[in-house]
Amino acid sequence: MAHTLLRRASGEFLGTCILVATVVGSGIMGTLLSDNLAVTLLINAVATVAALGVLIWTIGPISGAQFNPVVSGVEMVRREMPLGEGFLYIAVQIGGACAGAILANLMFALPAVTASTHVRTGGNIWLGEVVATAGLLLIIGALTRTGHGNLGPVLVPAWIGAAYFFTSSTSFANPAVTIGRSLTDTFAGIAPASVPLFIVFQIVGATIGALLTEFFYPRRGVIPEPLDLPGPIHHGPHNP
Repeated sequence: MAHTLLRRASGEFLGTCILVATVVGSGIMGTLLSDNLAVTLLINAVATVAALGVLIWTIGPISGAQFNPVVSGVEMVRREMPLGEGFLYIAVQIGGACAGAILANLMFALPAVTASTHVRTGGNIWLGEVVATAGLLLIIGALTRTGHGNLGPVLVPAWIGAAYFFTSSTSFANPAVTIGRSLTDTFAGIAPASVPLFIVFQIVGATIGALLTEFFYPRRGVIPEPLDLPGPIHHGPHNP
């Protein structure tokens, strides 16, 4: 069991690391390739969508490919994940996100850690984070409750990619990613002072998304076991 938990936690660390490295690295590359903000955002979004789809498909069978403390937190509240395992997931997700930002900085010959000066604040920005995070949790909940987790590598990145452009916050929707992005003073960065309220409103959005899942996809009788991607980890005869 300890070996299996280590493998799952390592998968969460690696997946979150690569995800943040993609977000930060593609933002840096976008600014090197173009002075046009729209082009840079497009490069950032396309790279993130592509990497997220690959990561969910690859790591989903190992850890559930959560990469997100609010996703793990919702599972803990629903008692779908033991508290100890959930807190371990959250810790490695945050560690992986920080490692990913450092990796991206180093790949572009920047200091390993530089606090971002990109202030992201205001009611409209926080509302965007609520919408982005609520939608993400609803999609994951729908995939899990309907047993269509195999569509996770397509639908989850599709939502994040769309939310890059229709939300005012450009869809962080992830406390670990938010913390990681505070370590880079580049296009994708967020000032450390902006991080706490971003996380607060991400938790608000996650709560709304979880409640919408319960409303639209209520549990009825025996819950069908979800597929591996990107649903929660259930410890039963098919999952060690």
